[in-house]
Parts: sequence; structure tokens; C-alpha cells
Amino acid sequence: MVRFSTSATGFDGCRQFFAGGVPPAVSKVPLQRELCFDQFAVLHSGQTRTPVFVAQRLNRHSIQNARDEQRTNKFFTDARLPRSERAELTDYKGSGYARGHMAPAGDMPNATAMAQSFSLANVVPQNPKQNSGPWSKIEQDTRRYVMRAQGDVFVITGPVFEPGSPSIGANQVRVPTHLFKLVYDATTQKAWAHWQANAEDARAGRPISYGELEGRIGMELLPGVPLR
Repeated sequence: MVRFSTSATGFDGCRQFFAGGVPPAVSKVPLQRELCFDQFAVLHSGQTRTPVFVAQRLNRHSIQNARDEQRTNKFFTDARLPRSERAELTDYKGSGYARGHMAPAGDMPNATAMAQSFSLANVVPQNPKQNSGPWSKIEQDTRRYVMRAQGDVFVITGPVFEPGSPSIGANQVRVPTHLFKLVYDATTQKAWAHWQANAEDARAGRPISYGELEGRIGMELLPGVPLR
């Protein structure tokens, strides 16, 4: 059984994963729940049964530790979520979609964090080729950047659903049409984002600006944070 160390309510227990300690400004809608993990935070939607976003704080030390951590591959249903709001392992079975981490397993610096990263609350249905190809490259490039950075780098990752996007399984887990990954260097105060279609023919293109990402998703991911 995977253990969770925090007993605090909502993001009060894990504000360290947000730049300036302030979570993204998101419109409040029904069935959203704030979940703290040891190395990341999730805003979960009981409507899509996926994350709305996942937030991390990375630095050179955490990435160095993650290099020696063995991947577990033991996905599990997050029992902190009501049954009516969560994905189940059976939803993904035979769906043709991979269980795509939003906070990557490759970022996890210890065994507990690695195990927690396989919660389905941290997962979206992802095209297998996109997941293992161009999206994996974005994750690796982000880690390489963190290794060069002088301090903490905050990363927010999430799915985007266009009208009519499909769903999988008996619980109707929504399949995102796109994925985004925002990177904010707290030392240089610079931010940029990756935007990629959740599709077999996706490519790792040039990053877009924070402003462009904000316009596309309609969320203020870095409220009150200084930007250059």
C-alpha cells in the first residue's frame, strides 16, 4: 500500500511545489480536489477523472537523486478520491492508450515518491507513441535544464480537452487532445511552455511563451510571480 505523509487539507500541505507558494488561479467548478504527494501536487477533476494540473519543484539535487531510483510501474487507484470521481485500472485496460504521467516517474528522487507517482490521479490517457517519443523528450529536456539551473525550477503539467474529445472505460476517463508543460526558473524569473498534441504524429516543437499558454488554457498558472 502506498503511503502519504501529509494530513493537511488541500494545498495547504504542499505549497512548496508552487512558485511563491501560490497555486494557479483556476475557476472553481464542481468535483475538483486538491491532493498533496511527497514530491508534487495535483488538482484533480472528478468530471474528467484526470488531473487539471500537476505541480512540481525541481532542482539539481532532486534530479541527481532521481537518476538512481528504480521505476516501479505499479499503477494504482487513488483511494483518497471517491469512486464516482476517479479512474480505475480497468478503464485503461485494452483502451489503446498509455497511462501517461504528468509528474514523470523519472523526476522522483526516492522510493516513496516513485511509488506515489503511479497514482492514477497523476495520469491521463496518452497516445503510446507520443508518450514514449516526443513527450518523453520534453521531460528529458526539462531535466537537463534543471541540472544547469542555479536554483529551484517550478514545473506545471496538465491536459487540455477540446469539445468532443473521447473518453475511455466504464468511468468515462476523458482523453486530452493536447498536453502542456510550463517551466519557470525562479532564479532567472523566466518562463516558457511546451504544447503538444496527444497524437501519434506529434512532434517536439519550439516552446511557446507563458502568455500564449495562459491564453490557450484560460488559467493563470503563476499568479503574482515576477516574470522577465
